[in-house]
Amino acid sequence: MSDIHVFTSAAFNYIPKVRMLFQSIRKHHPEWKLHLALADELRPHIDLSQEPFDQVWAVADLEIPDWKGWAYCHTIVELATAIKPFVLGRLLDLPDAKKVIYLDPDTVAFSPLDDIIEALDSANIVLTPHQTKPETSLPAVIDNEICSLKHGIYNLGFVAVAATDVGRAFAAWWGERIYHFCRADIPNGLFTDQRWIDLVPAFFTDVAIMRSSRHNVATWNLTTREFSISEDGQYLVDGEPLGFYHFTGFDSGAHRIMAAKNSRDNASVKKLVDWYDHETAALAHDPLAKERWAYGSYSDGTPIGKAERLVYRERVDLQRAYPDPFDATGYLVWWRQQGKVEYPGLFDEATREQAMGKLSSVLTPGYRGGNAEVDWQRMRSLMRQSLTQPRTALALGKRSWEILRNEGVAGIKRRLGG
Repeated sequence: MSDIHVFTSAAFNYIPKVRMLFQSIRKHHPEWKLHLALADELRPHIDLSQEPFDQVWAVADLEIPDWKGWAYCHTIVELATAIKPFVLGRLLDLPDAKKVIYLDPDTVAFSPLDDIIEALDSANIVLTPHQTKPETSLPAVIDNEICSLKHGIYNLGFVAVAATDVGRAFAAWWGERIYHFCRADIPNGLFTDQRWIDLVPAFFTDVAIMRSSRHNVATWNLTTREFSISEDGQYLVDGEPLGFYHFTGFDSGAHRIMAAKNSRDNASVKKLVDWYDHETAALAHDPLAKERWAYGSYSDGTPIGKAERLVYRERVDLQRAYPDPFDATGYLVWWRQQGKVEYPGLFDEATREQAMGKLSSVLTPGYRGGNAEVDWQRMRSLMRQSLTQPRTALALGKRSWEILRNEGVAGIKRRLGG
């Protein structure tokens, strides 16, 4: 039995790509144990026993507090990333686990990953930066380095963690942050699970930065890596065997465009991209690729829109009143009746995006399971300062008026935890 555990995270519709990833890992490491973190619900009519993974961890299996209300607050991509630290924690606690690796489902391994395992002999956490060498042109700085400043220095298509006290502490910390803040909100400094990892080298000891050119190769670092094919047909990066390649953004066509741009039409890169295109084109016809996401609709089949997810995420009173928001007889009824009254801008296609931007512009703790407490100590401190410091009183009054004008009484209540 191997003490190396590998997992990826996806909904049912992405399992064909998961299959491709895990088959590539099995080729080089047949002894490793493979897990699927399923951002979906298991289906009684679907048999996964023949898939190339050893265990499935569905959202309902992860003991996430108030998981139904919490899951409702996320899009399919957000939920697939949000469950990662919880699965990581469960795997690190397995009796036989010594090292755990996460890989995105749109990655493929092309050679053994022994150097990653060796790095975990002395490190608690192993990360791969988006870039390991400075860009040399302004367009590439904009496309890649500034993009990393927005989305995160380290790419979370990969992370490796040792089953140490520090490794477990990292998984717990990451889970605590992701429970409230797994959302794509770049203006507020968040990009699902990824931006948090910028803090890891500061918060945790023995963090290894894997700078090898052969790992986590993707469009964002092709500008600084020499990609080629050996005489025997093996892909090479800066003369080393390609470890794993990240085909991010492939379905939208963005990957092909950026790969051509950043590799300067490198024939070896084009061959790799064409190969993946051919392989995934066949996968698109797999019945699993057509499975609907369980958390994309209410119990009566009505699709869930982004606007009602956002309102529920921001309103503790609604979380308290409707702990299972997927039930069409509960929150959906409120949304159709009272939501239209309180958020008219969200029901008009011409104003919806602007209204959603306004609603999400202020960073809040998001989902709290209906539980929120007023920080009375902080409030008393502010009031004392207001009584003795006129400038503080003026600033507090001005801020309160801005919140009241932009968000109404509900905005004041959110900040007080009510």
